[in-house]
Amino acid sequence: MLVDTKARVGVFSIALGAYLPQFPSLVPEFKAQYEAFKKTLPDTVDVIDGGLVTTKEQSQEAGDKFRAADVDLVIMQLLTYATSYNMLPAVKDLDVPVVLVNMQKLKALDYDHTDIATWLGEGYACGAVGEMVADLERFGKRHAVITGVVEGGDEEAQKEIEDWCRAAQVRRRFRDTNIAQIGRPYPGMMDLYIDESNLYRRMGLYTKQFDWEKMWAIADNVTDESAIRSKAEDILNTFDIEGGGSIEEVWEMARYVVAFEKWVKDEKLGLIASHYDGFATGKAGVLDSMLIPAFSMLIKQGTACAVEGDMKVAMAMSILKTISGMGQLAEMYSIDFNDDIAIIGHSGSGDADISSRKPTMKIVKVFHGKTGGGYLTQFYPHLGPVTYLAITQDGEGHFRFVAAEGVNEDGKILSFGDTNMRTRFTCGAKEFVTRWSECGPTHHFAAASGRHIDTILKVAKILNVPVEIVTR
Repeated sequence: MLVDTKARVGVFSIALGAYLPQFPSLVPEFKAQYEAFKKTLPDTVDVIDGGLVTTKEQSQEAGDKFRAADVDLVIMQLLTYATSYNMLPAVKDLDVPVVLVNMQKLKALDYDHTDIATWLGEGYACGAVGEMVADLERFGKRHAVITGVVEGGDEEAQKEIEDWCRAAQVRRRFRDTNIAQIGRPYPGMMDLYIDESNLYRRMGLYTKQFDWEKMWAIADNVTDESAIRSKAEDILNTFDIEGGGSIEEVWEMARYVVAFEKWVKDEKLGLIASHYDGFATGKAGVLDSMLIPAFSMLIKQGTACAVEGDMKVAMAMSILKTISGMGQLAEMYSIDFNDDIAIIGHSGSGDADISSRKPTMKIVKVFHGKTGGGYLTQFYPHLGPVTYLAITQDGEGHFRFVAAEGVNEDGKILSFGDTNMRTRFTCGAKEFVTRWSECGPTHHFAAASGRHIDTILKVAKILNVPVEIVTR
C-alpha cells in the first residue's frame, strides 16, 4: 500500500461480577480465555484493549478508551452470563457496530461431573446474547452475533471475525486518507456528480481538489535516475507492451509514476478520481497519453484510481481492493443473447491483481469519447466467481451499495483493447441487466474476483449504508 492504514478495533470481554467471589477459580479462567481470544484477531488491526469487564465502572473506562481511539468496530467476548450494564457504557456513545462473540470453550460438558464453576466458566455460551442484542436494539446500535466453540477450532467463526476486521479497514482507510479530484466529472454524466461536504459527513472521506496545471508539472523535479529506472522496470514487469518495450520507451511514464507515488504519500491519498477535458497538446498531451498505465501502477499499490471523475466508483474500487486485494473499474458493455452472458468491462486504468495473465499496453490514436490518445491498457480477469459493487445516492444524499455475484466464463471478448469479462448470472443476463439498472447504481461499478457480498454487508453495516443485492 502506498498509504497504509490499520483498522482500530475495540475489544473487551464481559462476565458477571457477582460470580467471581463465589467461584474464585473463574478469575484466572476468564483472564486466560480473554488473552487467548485477543490472539485470534489478525495483525492487520490495532487492538484497543478494553480489558475484562465485570462492573459498570470498568465498562465506562473501556468506552473512554474506545472513544479516544475513534475505533472502527467493537468486538465483545461473552465469557459467561453477564448483565447488559457490563456492555452498554462501553458502546453507548459509539457509532460503530458491536460484534458479540459467543464462543463456548468446550464442545460439550461432562454432564455427570460438571460443577457450577465449570458450567459458568467453560460451557455457558447462550444465555446473555439475547439480552445484549435487545439492549443494543433499544439504544439504536448496529450489531452482529458470532456463535461457535473454541475446543477443536472453529474455522467458520474465525473467518467471521477476520471478515469483520477486514471490513473495519474500509472505515479506517476512508477516515485516514483523502480522495483527490483532478479536474471535474465527465460533462453531462450527472449520475457521477457529488456533494463533497455530504461525502465527508456520511462516509468520513475528505476531498482534495487539484487542477491539471499542477499535475502537468508534478514530475518536473523528479531527477533520481535510479528511482526512474527501477519504476520503468516495474512497468515492464507489469505490462506486455504491443510491439515490445524498453526502459527508454517508458522512461517518461516511469518519471510520472515516481512523481505520482510521492504525491500520493504527501497528500495521503487513498483514492483518485480524474477527468481531463482540455486540449491535449504540449505537456498536457504528454501526461494525458500516459495517465491510464500510470494510474494502473497506483491501483496495483492500493490507491483506487477512477476515470471520468467518478468519486463514487473510486470508493467502490477502494472497498473491493481493501477486502479482496483487487478493485477493477467496470461498466455494462453488451449482452450476448446467444450465450446468455453479460459483457462487462471498461477502457482505462485497471488493477493488475485481477488479471489472470500479464496485462497488455498499446498506443491508440483516440480515447473514445475523450480528448487525445495514447497508452491503453487491457486486463484479463480471472475466470470463476466475480463480485460487482456500485455506490449510488438517493435524492436526499444518502449513499447505497448495489452488489451482485456472478461467474466469469471463458469465450470471445471484444478485441479493440478494453478490459472485458463474460459474466453469467443465476437470473440470466437479460434479467440481471434489468434488476441491476432498476437499482440506479450509476453506470460505473467495481469488480473483484471471488465472492465478497458477505464482507460487503459487513462494510455496509460499519458505514451504516443500506445494500441492495441483485443476485448471488
